[in-house]
Amino acid sequence: MSITLYKHNQQAHDAALPLMEETGKAAVIHPTGTGKSFVGFKLAEEHPEALICWLSPSEYIYKTQVENLKAVTDDYAPENICFMTYTKLMMSDENSIENIQPDYIVLDEFHRCGAVEWGKGVKRLLTAYPDVPILGLSATNIRYLDSQRDMADELFDGNVASEMTLGEAIVRNILLPPIYVTSIYSYQKDLEKYQRKIKKTKNKLIRDAAQKYLDELRRTLTKADGLDVIFDKHIKDRHGKFIVFCANVDHMNEMIERVPEWFGKVDSNPHIYSVHAEDSASEKEFQAFKQDNSNHLKLLFCIDMLNEGVHVEDISGVILFRPTVSPIIYKQQIGRALSANKSNEPIIFDIVNNFENLHSIDGIWEEMREAVNYYRKTGKEESIINSKFLIIDEAGDCKRVFDELQDMLTASWDVYFELAKSFYEEYRHLNIPISYVSQKLMLGKWIYVQRCIKKGTIRGVLSESRLWKLESIGMIWEVRDMLWNIGIEHAKSYNETFGDLLVPYNYVCPDGYKLGRWIGSLRQSKNSKKRRRNLSEDRIQQLDKLGMVWNHRDNNFEKNFTEAEKYYREKGDLLVPAGYSQNGISLGRWIFELRASRKGRKRIKLNKEYISRLDSIGMVWDLQRIYEEQWERGFTEAERYYKVNKNLKMPRTAVTESGFPIGKWVHYQRVAYIGTKGRKPFTPEKIMKLESIGMTAENIRLRK
Repeated sequence: MSITLYKHNQQAHDAALPLMEETGKAAVIHPTGTGKSFVGFKLAEEHPEALICWLSPSEYIYKTQVENLKAVTDDYAPENICFMTYTKLMMSDENSIENIQPDYIVLDEFHRCGAVEWGKGVKRLLTAYPDVPILGLSATNIRYLDSQRDMADELFDGNVASEMTLGEAIVRNILLPPIYVTSIYSYQKDLEKYQRKIKKTKNKLIRDAAQKYLDELRRTLTKADGLDVIFDKHIKDRHGKFIVFCANVDHMNEMIERVPEWFGKVDSNPHIYSVHAEDSASEKEFQAFKQDNSNHLKLLFCIDMLNEGVHVEDISGVILFRPTVSPIIYKQQIGRALSANKSNEPIIFDIVNNFENLHSIDGIWEEMREAVNYYRKTGKEESIINSKFLIIDEAGDCKRVFDELQDMLTASWDVYFELAKSFYEEYRHLNIPISYVSQKLMLGKWIYVQRCIKKGTIRGVLSESRLWKLESIGMIWEVRDMLWNIGIEHAKSYNETFGDLLVPYNYVCPDGYKLGRWIGSLRQSKNSKKRRRNLSEDRIQQLDKLGMVWNHRDNNFEKNFTEAEKYYREKGDLLVPAGYSQNGISLGRWIFELRASRKGRKRIKLNKEYISRLDSIGMVWDLQRIYEEQWERGFTEAERYYKVNKNLKMPRTAVTESGFPIGKWVHYQRVAYIGTKGRKPFTPEKIMKLESIGMTAENIRLRK
């Protein structure tokens, strides 16, 4: 049984393959639970003769993905995948990397490639195989705790084939909307921390007011239900399976000790399992949890292992006993309860140990609002299945009281405004990094918060007078507007220097601004209906005046055609070897893709003008004829080699003096000679020829 993709993954697959053919790179950014690993498996299935080098954070993740694939495809799994962990790749020497010889590379959870040591291994692999297409899969491209690095830019040059947020997936009903229960535990340390802050406050009026809010917060928490009542109230499936996320081993052990106290009203004898990455018994525990169909509550306490890439089919929900974690881990943990093939409504218990984390769900709400607004504006309201989900706030009024306490303890608005005014007077803008500090106050974060308050994503007071004050010193509320102004100024400077906007993708301005990436993202926005909402007609006209080239395909065609003309004048034909490159242009590969497109494979969009111009320089479109001519040439070269060496042992990189890639030719004949499941796609005449130069099944060693 072949792999059948969900509609959203099929769309991602159909976008990724042409993008890999055109640029060599494509990233798929879909939230946890949407089955994005199947896009990679489909690639392997469609190219059975190709070797897929699949990299992943752990063997456990990959094995579970294969198990999930087998479960829906009658035990099918691709046999042409060479799997490695990022750790193993990191420890591989040059010879080991040379022996891989992949035809495609899949970087699973590619945001993890930003880690220092793992990243070095990935860089060595990609440097060794610069022409091998790369497919990236991840729930996020941003490394939130690593200076907000965008790994889609760093690894894939911004070539994102498909992108979807967790909020959008819920809106489209790809992931079922959960019941989301928030509460707080272990808050005593937080209360003590804010009590100390109040005592250190010098202003008596602020100190007294803050103390009132803190006392109210204590009373609110005292009135709130305990976790035993909360779990009893909201766990409807008393025999269900729940994954319980913990921070570390000590934290997990502490949580397990509280099971009788917190879950006793649900089940007096719950079945408890525990797994973590450094425990050798974890896989056995995990399998026992999955197979447990008893009439008891099942709790799987875990650390690290189930944050990403692993799904359990019949999960009733997740419980997050959560200290502060990165947004990546938070969404991955939520994703354990959400799955594209789930039929029952999942429940998420977000049990935090500090007041700040009570706001975590706001980010998903914002993603949903953006998705709903987008589909409404573009007339695609049929895509809006869920515009909200049920949030049950068991922390009472804690959020409101805590926000008011925070406002009271922070420096006054006017103090920050004066710092912002001084910054503007010196630099004539408020493009302040979020980490910027002035006079020991976090001015960058304050500017960010003001924008969020104006947008409605953070609670706060921003009166008309305050709005007017900020606008009087050049405040730009929409960050996109601010970024546009910066980008267009650099574009103007580039145009004044070079006379156009044909900016190389990796071009960086003297002041460090990455103009090439900005121009590339604008082209992508212009050609993407989803992203074009950020690119108005006025902005398009501004760029047109500076010589913007919007259709990069036309520009690429002209560059490649120029090289093809030169080749035709020199050689008298366009029978270009597949690996031929000149002046940085892979002409052989381009000619091959043109022929494939003429046959209907749509790798390159061909129009009548393109075809006519190619015909004028001797283009031969008959692929079969080309294959036969190249096969005969390859055989002649191989026969010559065999007569001299009495064997066909050579590296795949071997090239003859005339430039023919004999190593690759021999390798592909071996693969085809062995065939798939015993089938040999050769005529008897070709088989005789190959066997005459020593190619028999007995002396062929295939890579595994």
